[in-house]
Amino acid sequence: MIGAIIGDIVGSRFEWDNLKSKDFNFLTFLCFVTDDSIMTLAVAEAIMSCQNDFTKLGEATVSSMQRLGRIYPDAGYGGHFRQWITLKNPTPYNSYGNGAAMRVSPCAYAATSFEQALELAQKVTEVTHNHSEGIKGALATTAAIWLAREKHSIEEIRSYIDQHYYPMDFTLDEIRPSYKFDVTCQGTVPQSIMAFLESNSFEDAIRNAISIGGDSDTVAAITGPIAQAYYGVPAEIRSAALMFLDDAQYKILVDFEKMFHL
Repeated sequence: MIGAIIGDIVGSRFEWDNLKSKDFNFLTFLCFVTDDSIMTLAVAEAIMSCQNDFTKLGEATVSSMQRLGRIYPDAGYGGHFRQWITLKNPTPYNSYGNGAAMRVSPCAYAATSFEQALELAQKVTEVTHNHSEGIKGALATTAAIWLAREKHSIEEIRSYIDQHYYPMDFTLDEIRPSYKFDVTCQGTVPQSIMAFLESNSFEDAIRNAISIGGDSDTVAAITGPIAQAYYGVPAEIRSAALMFLDDAQYKILVDFEKMFHL
């Protein structure tokens, strides 16, 4: 899960000022936490609250996302989600936005099987993003993280995503010149996964994600947990990123890591 948070923080300063390059200072004082990290932490909190009984994970997710969303109202939420946070009886709004994928990584780290990882991802996603493309984006991200955790090769992960979710028949170099800001799952998730597939380290994966432009913090927040699962996170990068979290955010992260032995 820390991989998603690092990707979000690194990408934060490039969301509205895209950089089509891998050559940049990785973490600087210009970086900050956005909604991608806040909602990832909300999903983690919801999973922990279930104490391994996930029958009511959907309700717990709504509660945690609304709670943290109200504490951090200016984190950069989309319009529909910003309204959803304030509702007394929130319902799904048929979204296929990339928010479905950027927040789902805790599911892959809490699950004890591939099937359970996908089941948890479905539960935490459909409370808002119940459009088929929104769920597809969340499931594809979760599948990639799980396969990386289980030490499948990059080619095996590529093949699985290609066969079950999105055609992975492009390269970053091919799409970089024309890739633009896109908040949909179908316009973000394949590109984020490719940023991992073309990488050679955790940091390189995040740099790949930033280098294509677009919705930079979210692209990197989707790439990050896949890269974390495959490569691990260098201690110095983790330490630098933790400086951006407040005490409450840090506590959720550490409690989750302890509960699931990460």
